[in-house]
Amino acid sequence: MPLNADEKTQIIKDFAREEGDTGSPEVQVALLTARIKQVATHLRENKQDTHNRRGLVMMVGKRNRLLRYLARTDRQRYLDLIGRLGLRK
Repeated sequence: MPLNADEKTQIIKDFAREEGDTGSPEVQVALLTARIKQVATHLRENKQDTHNRRGLVMMVGKRNRLLRYLARTDRQRYLDLIGRLGLRK
């Protein structure tokens, strides 16, 4: 269930701050959000899959930590990111 290489490349291109940027919080949050959506749809069909449910909870926690870091360091970038991704905060 990992992201396709094309999808991942497109997300990185859309959210990168500069050429070759793959580690900025914006890119990491965008990749995690795409992965979270994939796993959530999988879990709607497979309700008994507790192993992937745990992975989903861990990914959501990691995304929340990255968002808190971004909100603490640069509020405007944080607001732009959650607006682009459609996250509620």
